Amino acid sequence: MKIYFMGIGGTAMGNAALLTRAAGHDVLGADLGVYPPMSTVLAEAGITAHEGYDPVRLAALAPDLVVIGNAMSRGNPEVEWLLDERAIAFTSLPALLSDFVLRRRKNIVVCGTHGKTTTTSLAAFLLRANERDPGFLIGGVPQDPPVGAHLGALADPFVIEGDEYDSAFFDKRSKFIHYAPHIAVLNNLEFDHADIFRDLADVQRTFAHLTRIVPRSGCVVMNGDDENLRALGDLPWTRVVRVGMTEVNDLRIVGFTEAVEGARFELWWRGEKWTDVHWALPGQFNARNAAMAACAAGLALTGAQGDPRGLRLEALAQFRGVKRRQEILVRGPEVTVIEDFGHHPTAIAETLRSLRARYPGATLTAVFEPRSNTARTKALQADFVSALAGADEAYIGPVSRADKLKPSERFEAGVVMCDLQKADVSAHTAETNAQLLEKLLAQTLPAPGPRVVVFFTNGSFDGIIARYAAAVRAAQ
Repeated sequence: MKIYFMGIGGTAMGNAALLTRAAGHDVLGADLGVYPPMSTVLAEAGITAHEGYDPVRLAALAPDLVVIGNAMSRGNPEVEWLLDERAIAFTSLPALLSDFVLRRRKNIVVCGTHGKTTTTSLAAFLLRANERDPGFLIGGVPQDPPVGAHLGALADPFVIEGDEYDSAFFDKRSKFIHYAPHIAVLNNLEFDHADIFRDLADVQRTFAHLTRIVPRSGCVVMNGDDENLRALGDLPWTRVVRVGMTEVNDLRIVGFTEAVEGARFELWWRGEKWTDVHWALPGQFNARNAAMAACAAGLALTGAQGDPRGLRLEALAQFRGVKRRQEILVRGPEVTVIEDFGHHPTAIAETLRSLRARYPGATLTAVFEPRSNTARTKALQADFVSALAGADEAYIGPVSRADKLKPSERFEAGVVMCDLQKADVSAHTAETNAQLLEKLLAQTLPAPGPRVVVFFTNGSFDGIIARYAAAVRAAQ
């Protein structure tokens, strides 16, 4: 079957194209710019990625099926041609994965507002370390496993990141509804995606829909410390295994400590110690990601109704994490530069708290881009102030695509700056990211250390992260 991917340069679409190619299909696609590393990976797999969208070319290529990416919308010339002509079948990416990859697999679907990519990577990594061959699709660039997508053995689980965002412009169901979970991992639940969901109750509703399709032979692995998840109820139609810090949980994280050399904690299953963990990943949030992944992978290995401790966990000490998740770009005696995908107040606050423990005595500088569809609005503005107050200094970039928002709805960087200054945080903003970089360079280089500068964005930040890192390397 010849399958054409619209938006093939994106991480999720590109990795799905690789999976579809591995399943034996003829795969090609198009995007507005396909850059390394995805362009290289696609080329190595023999997948052609055309530049731009051209309905004449699409008609000539005559694929059997077109996969329309989540970023596509009405007005795209290929979308309009597909709708006008009805000559070629089209589908969404989640529906394609359901039909071509996930059917008849025992799927581990990792969901939650935070931690999906790391937890998915951890579950796949642990299953591989236990000599299994799971399939997986990771919505980022993992260091472990060494690739973001793998078909795996049909007899082994498939681990997939389950996003609550909608599937396509013509399918407003959450992506994870398509993924047929045998084990659903619910890491946490908060209000996000203000462009899709009205409020927290609306987000809870879609998570409740997900739990309804977990079979009785499967299970839900749930963060038992999360009040918003507990509000989903008892879920009597399937098994629920709770993971967390408190005594109500089946799998507990005990004795968490963090210092310069790393983090330590223990995992206890129903009152019995399972293992000690000493690893490099920062924060209690990553300890929880590890516990959720270990529980899900263990239950997939030994049976969803059983005991997860058949899974060996020694490999956790070697896990290197995911690119752009607390990734250290420069480690120097005076300035350390870190890039993080954080774009929600809770994630930012937890990362800053961890960095305090990792770098005691260092000046902590947070550089934040209001870029996600929620961060660009006022919906969580007060929460961003509280989160960024965990830093000594804050640099706030201009709102991405500000012209697409009404002024009354738009995140106000100047107001956030003033609120942070009232909280004794040295705060700065600028009209452009280039100007923000100039301020950052002028006020942090050269400067006596130690200093930790962490960039928070789910986008490119207009390239200023790489430019700042290069300046730090040159100065040290």
